[in-house]
Amino acid sequence: MAKDVKKEKTAGSESKVAYKVLISPWITEASTAQMELNKYVFKVYLEATKGEIKKAVEDLYKVKVISVRTTSIPKKFRNYGRTPGWKAGLKKATVTLKEGDKIELFEGV
Repeated sequence: MAKDVKKEKTAGSESKVAYKVLISPWITEASTAQMELNKYVFKVYLEATKGEIKKAVEDLYKVKVISVRTTSIPKKFRNYGRTPGWKAGLKKATVTLKEGDKIELFEGV
């Protein structure tokens, strides 16, 4: 006999584009302070557009996004000992949510 096992719906279980757009939440002191203003910061792929970021966050976290602001940080030249190299650049997205919506980034808090 097969047992009926209900699949628990979790945030992101139906998102089709989130893994192609979002890399990780950007957790710093400044970004944590912005969470009180319903603004969340994410590290995203360089090719990601504002529309894709908005759709990914809405699908993944089941919230309503009001605006998306992006900033690109260029790669930087660094010397690693005697070896010259480049520190990778990145793109950050600041997402503003509708009043009352919230994203739980810290599970046990």
